Amino acid sequence: MNWDRFAGSWKQFSGKVQEQWSRLRGDESGIDAARHAQLAGSIQLRHGMANEETERQLRDFLDRNRDWDLSGR
Repeated sequence: MNWDRFAGSWKQFSGKVQEQWSRLRGDESGIDAARHAQLAGSIQLRHGMANEETERQLRDFLDRNRDWDLSGR
């Protein structure tokens, strides 16, 4: 397992913890940020990309698809 895949797995885990904490606090923007982190971690884990490349691709995707809603997932 390379370091990028481990970092992706950690990002998914920490995103899940952050999402639960945000739910307890009732913080919708925190939930969205946590789901963003989970999605980035999933991409990084599956493809073994560097963090910067993963964030760039996710940002480009979200810019192209502004109507895409993370809160329904």
